[in-house]
Amino acid sequence: MEETEETRTAVRSEKIERLAARRAKERARIARWDLDVAVFLFVILIIVIILLFQGIGIEIVAPVAIVGLVMVWIVGWRRGKQLYEGFYEEELAKLEQAEDKKVEKKVVRETLEETIEEKVQKALRERWR
Repeated sequence: MEETEETRTAVRSEKIERLAARRAKERARIARWDLDVAVFLFVILIIVIILLFQGIGIEIVAPVAIVGLVMVWIVGWRRGKQLYEGFYEEELAKLEQAEDKKVEKKVVRETLEETIEEKVQKALRERWR
């Protein structure tokens, strides 16, 4: 009996962790491209346009654009990783609290059912007297 309860708890815990990881990944993916990154991309675009209008060769402009885009990707990747870790902990805490509330409600319901059952039994005993 204990083994099955431990197994259920382990499976439930694993499901909670997978769900928390999925939700954290989604939130981090959305949040990593913020206003700072957008402004940086526009700065790169403006620099490339200015260099082209100044008559600078494509041999120089292309590497500048590539370096800028690589920097944006690295900043977004790092930010996403940092956000993922924070969001993962937050989601895990939320899901564990929800699980605890379910267990607590179940205990309260069982206690309430026991109390109702005791009242019914008491009323039946009094009736039979």
